[in-house]
Amino acid sequence: MSFRHRIATLDDLPTIVAIYNSTIASREVTADTEPVSVESRLNWFHDHQPERRPLWVIERADDTSDQPEILGWISYSNFYGRPAYSGTAEVSIYIHEAWRGKGIGRYALTEAIAFAPQVNVHTVLGFIFGHNGASLALFRKFGFEEWAHFPRVANLDGVERDLIILGKRVA
Repeated sequence: MSFRHRIATLDDLPTIVAIYNSTIASREVTADTEPVSVESRLNWFHDHQPERRPLWVIERADDTSDQPEILGWISYSNFYGRPAYSGTAEVSIYIHEAWRGKGIGRYALTEAIAFAPQVNVHTVLGFIFGHNGASLALFRKFGFEEWAHFPRVANLDGVERDLIILGKRVA
């Protein structure tokens, strides 16, 4: 199966939020513990400018319908928010639960790495919980290395969890 991606539009935001919210219950992907609203993500959405920090939605390449199904999304986010770090970006990948394990993560990470030089990103980071073995394995498969380990910094339902930062120089 092949995929494609495009810059997200405001019309895509409800689906983006729904996919994000679907990961909260697993306690493996995000530090949010309650669903977020579309309204609460408006500023976040507008911070993703295509020329600096794109937000893409992923679709099946063979879907020719008027409104293709969004299978997941990819975003670049600023790291630390200071000008000296402008060449570093955090990449986030979220996949619709029905489409997990079907190669979308590999597709998304391939595209995110390849696109980095076009937005002057030389270093890509992944912030991943230590107990999220699937995401850690994916990033490591692409040559990301552990650059930081924050033991027990997140508390998810009374369970302390580690945060691992994986990094890769891409340009």
